[in-house]
Amino acid sequence: MTNAGNTSYTESAIRPPLPAWAETLRQKYLAGEASVFVLYRNVFDRYQVGDRYYTLLPFLSDVLLKDNKQRIFELSVDRGVRVVQGSSPQGKAELYRHLEGKGLAGIFESLERQMLEQRSSALLIPYAGTIFPAAEPHFLSLDERGAFTALHRWSLDEEFADRDNVVILVSESLADISPALLTHPRVVAIELPVPDHEARRAAIRHYAPTMPNSEADLLADQTAGLRLIQLASIVASEAPQGLNEMQRRSLIAELLAGSPNASERAQRLAAITAGMAPSEIQQLVDPTRALPDAEDPANEMMAVVRQRKRELIEKECAGLIEFIEPRHGLDTVGGNEHIKGELLEIARLIRSGDRARAPMGLLAVGPMGAGKTFVIKAFLKEAGLSGVALKNFRSKWVGSTEANLERVLATVKAMGPIALVIDEGDRSFGSGGDSDGGTGSRVIARLKEFMSDPENRGQVLFILMTNRPDKLDTDIKRPGRLDRKIPFFYAETAAERAAVVGAIFRRYDVARELDDAALQDACEALDGYSNADLEAVALLAAEFAERERTPLTAAVLARAIDDFMPPQEVAMVRYMEMLAVSETSRRSLLPQRFRSLSVQEVQTRLADCRRQINL
Repeated sequence: MTNAGNTSYTESAIRPPLPAWAETLRQKYLAGEASVFVLYRNVFDRYQVGDRYYTLLPFLSDVLLKDNKQRIFELSVDRGVRVVQGSSPQGKAELYRHLEGKGLAGIFESLERQMLEQRSSALLIPYAGTIFPAAEPHFLSLDERGAFTALHRWSLDEEFADRDNVVILVSESLADISPALLTHPRVVAIELPVPDHEARRAAIRHYAPTMPNSEADLLADQTAGLRLIQLASIVASEAPQGLNEMQRRSLIAELLAGSPNASERAQRLAAITAGMAPSEIQQLVDPTRALPDAEDPANEMMAVVRQRKRELIEKECAGLIEFIEPRHGLDTVGGNEHIKGELLEIARLIRSGDRARAPMGLLAVGPMGAGKTFVIKAFLKEAGLSGVALKNFRSKWVGSTEANLERVLATVKAMGPIALVIDEGDRSFGSGGDSDGGTGSRVIARLKEFMSDPENRGQVLFILMTNRPDKLDTDIKRPGRLDRKIPFFYAETAAERAAVVGAIFRRYDVARELDDAALQDACEALDGYSNADLEAVALLAAEFAERERTPLTAAVLARAIDDFMPPQEVAMVRYMEMLAVSETSRRSLLPQRFRSLSVQEVQTRLADCRRQINL
């Protein structure tokens, strides 16, 4: 990679193609656009060139720069300066003696002199955030200020560029690096993306050459969001340590002895358990589970892959996200017929792959205990969508909150199609003041940008749930970000409440001698109860019946109703109901008592509710 101003540049016609990001870097450098680059995002992965895979620094030094730079230096906090290429042992020793005892400013001064005196050099700086941290200038040490000034000056220095020099910084997150450096027009940031389907398939063929093509394609589909280094840990034929594939197959065959398709299952499971200890394989492969003859062992293999994928991504995101595993579909939801109809139509659009008509996001609003979380999880199962819940990503450290959000969004986008679920969204993305130094506003701005990205339609479905939508930033709630606003209310009639309670009894397999008419009669007394209250009553009745060792009867249910004390927050519930009415995107989703209200009447009722609860 030699600068365009140097006429000695040659390129081998037989060189394998570079990854797209590397070719972008090469072309921008050749065009003279910049001599300082920042590589970010997927920087701890492996990258394919021909039939070999490299980690990033060896790729840069042994592939991208090796034939085009006379000298390659590496600078890091832990190892100081290393001469990677282009110096004799005596020259290295002399350089190291010269640098001994010098601080960071002295190191940059020495490197600058060498790169100007001897043309065609490259400087690689891994973990760049440790040398150019994202902090206010007055918080930086004198050495850190000197390093920043030197790099900033190099990016502008025509002589530095004319001498065919390049500097490459590496950082997983741009938020870790000084923003003043990144906004400079002569510093170019290049994103290293998470591998796409073709890259994953090629890696599977490389690391598991004996795997059938059909299974490799299926596995590439199922591993969206994983890096190649993680994929290799799942499918590598020969693990660097521990059991090889033949040993794993033997162990699994022994565990599955006597079960249907034991040999075929062992072969498939051995192909995806690389790097696992025998104890881990024993936990993963349940020897007591009898596989029906009609079940395809490939499905079992994919279930194991999905489990390992969840573990790897949750570990990589360091507790920032959690996979949602819904056990029930919308058929287990009692009542809420109008809401279920809306969600079933959205699920049909998603399953059909009609990305153009799929909503960008959903806003589930309504008072606490109205069943928002349960219904949304059931919707995910109905739509066949994987779901992840966004956990607390806020940090007290400068820049960490933004870095955490970027990591989550990049991971989620790579895993699509997927739903990103945020419960109590008003707490995560409420419109607050400036007490956090502007972090909240930056987070919301980035979130808005991601939510309205047209590329995410049909790939990332944003689902926010809240009982206080008035606390959400107004612009987040607009169409194009949260297209469908679905209101949830407590069951309106005894029949609706009976449907909810009956669904709960079925879900928990409660034995009962209670017909529908008796159940509806009992539910007449439960006016104003939330779905959570109804569940509490149903489970209390089931507990009474279990104690008496009898099926649940009308008398037992009546005792549970008399014994249960529901929460007394009527004024707040009414306010949350009116908020749900004001937010809904369709009148047909409202209970009859709200459908005819004008916008003015809704606002008047909201104002009355605010006065009652002193808001």
